[in-house]
Amino acid sequence: MTDTRSKVALITGANKGLGLESARGLGKLGATVIIGCRDLAKGEGAVKALLADGVADARAFRLEVTSTKDHQRAADYLQSEFGKLDILINNAGVMLDEIDFGPGGANSTVTVSSKVLRDTFDTNFFDVVALTQTLLPLIKQSPAGRIVNLSSILGSLTLHADKTSDIYNMKGFAYDASKTALNAFTVHLAHALRDTKIKVNSAHPGWVKTDMGGPNAPMDLADGGKTSVQLATLPDDGPTGGFFHMGQPLPW
Repeated sequence: MTDTRSKVALITGANKGLGLESARGLGKLGATVIIGCRDLAKGEGAVKALLADGVADARAFRLEVTSTKDHQRAADYLQSEFGKLDILINNAGVMLDEIDFGPGGANSTVTVSSKVLRDTFDTNFFDVVALTQTLLPLIKQSPAGRIVNLSSILGSLTLHADKTSDIYNMKGFAYDASKTALNAFTVHLAHALRDTKIKVNSAHPGWVKTDMGGPNAPMDLADGGKTSVQLATLPDDGPTGGFFHMGQPLPW
């Protein structure tokens, strides 16, 4: 693990859930955490909670990931305040498939609308790529930049094709395909940055009790941010271009 004191971290969609847990974990390690949020009031509420929990420096920043203007505002803010960005966690995401995974599983491929597909890909893939590209010059100013893309085991083509896997019958097409595409971005960006000190990895946080994961998820929220924090604080000899959950590699 790298020393996170003096590090600056931006986490998108961080006013609640997995993003907030990632911010809490990094903040308790000494990083300055920037809470990217669509609703600034909710972001400021998250900041208060983090400060009360012992995080020394947390700040809220209004960031709608679907807005390229907000991408540039974030870059301008980080440049003026810090002159760099050490950690980017692309946490914001949506699951818009109308699908109920009952005991026998479900598949939305023949029913999902073009709008749901496009809206899902906009947030989960296209806007992640655009924001990362905008912030990359600042990440290159870090002595040890880290980019973490919040993926899901549901993006694994290997496991979706394996009849013995736990996710074989869980096929929400729009969400799953967007995470598969995000994983491709991780691999390609890691290759593009292979001669730098920047590391790029995909994180599967686990099935966590969040608004998206639901109350029946087996993992508590307190554990949900651990994989992101691990990948955000990798040492210089840590992996890049991988897909991980709690330190263990996952199949693409």
